[in-house]
Amino acid sequence: MSPTNKKLISIFFKTAILLLAFGFIYQKLTHNQNLKNFKSLATSINFVNVVIVVSIIILLMLVNWTIEAVKWKYLLKKIERISLWKSIESVFCGLTWAVFTPNRIGEYGGRVFFLSPRKRVFGVIAMAVGSIGQMVITNIFGAIAILWFLGSFMDINRLLYNALVFVVIVFCSFFLFFYFNIRLLDGLLSKVKFLRRFRRFFHILAKFKKADLAQVILYCLSRFLVFTTQYCLIIHLLIPEMAILDMVMMIFILFFIQSALPSLDLLDVGVRSMTATYFFGFITSQEIAIMAATTLIWLVNLIIPAILGSVFVLKLNFFGKPDN
Repeated sequence: MSPTNKKLISIFFKTAILLLAFGFIYQKLTHNQNLKNFKSLATSINFVNVVIVVSIIILLMLVNWTIEAVKWKYLLKKIERISLWKSIESVFCGLTWAVFTPNRIGEYGGRVFFLSPRKRVFGVIAMAVGSIGQMVITNIFGAIAILWFLGSFMDINRLLYNALVFVVIVFCSFFLFFYFNIRLLDGLLSKVKFLRRFRRFFHILAKFKKADLAQVILYCLSRFLVFTTQYCLIIHLLIPEMAILDMVMMIFILFFIQSALPSLDLLDVGVRSMTATYFFGFITSQEIAIMAATTLIWLVNLIIPAILGSVFVLKLNFFGKPDN
């Protein structure tokens, strides 16, 4: 393929990605009732407090995705050395792709196209390791929170509850064992007939030692704490009387349910709102405030980064190294 044709195809894909992303974002933000509700609720709260809390939440968004960029750079150290800034660019670019693709699958493409062509498949597998680490943290805290929920709000037989405690312990142990022994997947996947042709890519899994995986899961835990703090800040602003323990446990359940449901990022706000209002309904009657809070976090954590990432989409080069 001639350089001119490659350039035209590259421009076409970049334009298509940006149009799809901004089209979906515009559609979802237009007439968003929950954001209007937040604005309405905010007028009844001290303006300075609102500005401070929202500013901290936005700052924490930057902290969150910077930690993710550090984690991404760390995951890639066995594949290709990249700078922290390039890692940040690829993370934000991936978020732009994520908003219009199911289960944020486009995030993989947005990131790995910042790598050398021969390293991109390895990058996908490395990113999957990081995603599994985040899933482990979400599932463990979510399972514990669900146990708390059942014990606090459901009339459940003590014997059955003890059985569920055992199930949760096994559930959490399985995820930890699977994660810290992820190198075993290299051998297992290589035994699957139709996957054998890709076995050279799976060998990257064997390079992740337990110490590497422990470092990655610490990054995942840090991110989990950051966006838990974001939710706590905004919910406390809107519903200051809510007990912190109840709030945190419901947030953990929200993350757990959200991670288990397939969705688009832009449709995800509806999933978040419905899940949040159901579970938070056990501890507060302020449904509108909960929906407004979850929508604001969705806007700050996903939509604003996706808009920022659109700048980095222009630096992609689908046929070679990213443009500098």
